Amino acid sequence: MKFATFNDSRIGIVIDSAIVDVTEANLGINAVTAQGLLNGIMENFDSLRTKLDEIALSGSRVPVSSVKLGPPVPRPGKIVAMAVNYMENGALKEKPPIHAFLKSRNAIIGPGDTIILPKSEANVFHHEAELGVVIGKEGTNIAVESAFDHVFGYMNFIDVSARGLSGGNFFWNKSWDTFAPIGPYIVTKNEIADPQALPIKLTVNGVLRQELSTSDMAHNVAACIAWISSITTLDPGDIIATGTNHQGLGAIQDDDVIEMEISGLGSLKVNVRDDLKRQWPTEIDSTFADRMAGRA
Repeated sequence: MKFATFNDSRIGIVIDSAIVDVTEANLGINAVTAQGLLNGIMENFDSLRTKLDEIALSGSRVPVSSVKLGPPVPRPGKIVAMAVNYMENGALKEKPPIHAFLKSRNAIIGPGDTIILPKSEANVFHHEAELGVVIGKEGTNIAVESAFDHVFGYMNFIDVSARGLSGGNFFWNKSWDTFAPIGPYIVTKNEIADPQALPIKLTVNGVLRQELSTSDMAHNVAACIAWISSITTLDPGDIIATGTNHQGLGAIQDDDVIEMEISGLGSLKVNVRDDLKRQWPTEIDSTFADRMAGRA
């Protein structure tokens, strides 16, 4: 099942190229916001699934192209982003230590929205294509073996990054408004056979930049969930961004169009705006890639 937000505050189920509005459905959830309704659906998905299936089959459908899709998790409780969590196509011989940072939830934007590059004096701005994991069930000290009991679904996540601000300060480099495009929808976990075998592609202006697989993760999804939950409770609506392979990173700049696609999770397309009209080389940043792979 695929869930999306649309037209500012509606929740819908996506079926092929259509969407069915479930915002007013009698689901027994007392919520006043789209995020509250979504959290209720996620927490109670097992008991609501039959009813949601019936609504999806019998409800009024409108073309997805006729609505404005929003970020499928409009106001996450928190975004935990894994850092240096790929083996760089096997270039790293040992797993990096598990590591993460918090990214501001105000960074969230959705399909068709615009990344706005701040006027701060960054060396460059990069895209990072990542698998986003959406938590559906609260948990603390979650065992690796039961990690997926707490997962609701998956989505595309672009971790936009400034480089060179304050010597690599994660908050300053990662948490600018608009620096977390997600979407176009959440795909429930039952539709994804193996989250560790998903091909990911990202293009800029139609030119391939990143091509990777989640099989290259140093610490897999279950391990990330277990580790994060040993530090902080995970709640419904939280997002885990699982990291990226840095071998295809490159600069983003004014008027760029970025499109990301993970197999089975749809395509996320966003724009870039830079009021300063700064320019960087348009090819892959090989110097950065070499550094992340330990070659420099």
